Amino acid sequence: MIPRWSVVVAVLGIAGVATPASGQEAKASTALRCTPQNQVEGRASPYDSVAIAQAGIEAKVCYGRPSMRGRTIFGAEGQALVPYGKLWRTGANEPTIIHLASAAEIAGIAVDAGSYSIYTIPGEAEWTVIVNRSISQWGHESRYTAEVQAQEVGRATVKAERLDDPVEQFTIRSIPGGQGGAELVLEWERTRVRIPVTPRRS
Repeated sequence: MIPRWSVVVAVLGIAGVATPASGQEAKASTALRCTPQNQVEGRASPYDSVAIAQAGIEAKVCYGRPSMRGRTIFGAEGQALVPYGKLWRTGANEPTIIHLASAAEIAGIAVDAGSYSIYTIPGEAEWTVIVNRSISQWGHESRYTAEVQAQEVGRATVKAERLDDPVEQFTIRSIPGGQGGAELVLEWERTRVRIPVTPRRS
């Protein structure tokens, strides 16, 4: 039986960075579970997760779920909680993390099996999606240091949609997508963004 600590090391690496793996070995070493950095009880923004189980994709997304509470969420800097054009942890507290059991493409960004943080830069018409190997840092945008940025796998853009009815609490859900994969649907306030997660092309 493999000791629990060896599985954690296989996923996070010594410095908390996802280490690439391949094939069946990757599936065995990537733990599809959420491990918050601090105690979650009493948090204003609950810690939650969503599983992806579509043909060719097995993954888990772990994230914090802030609420509107009467605030303007997306908009101009100085007028909104999450300003357009600024880096966002895509949730609250820890950065949003995706654990992948096999190689995939996130918004077209090719990644190996393993664990990655997902940051975004919201905009009125489109968002930038950032996939990063570093997962041990606290999520606040000030912690996105040059050392963390150097571990980016890639960036891509996705369209933003306008919702008729507001969504009070930030929500990520998984729906079937094209190319045998899934779409991560991010919704908050009156904004919806879809991030495709598909099997990686050979």
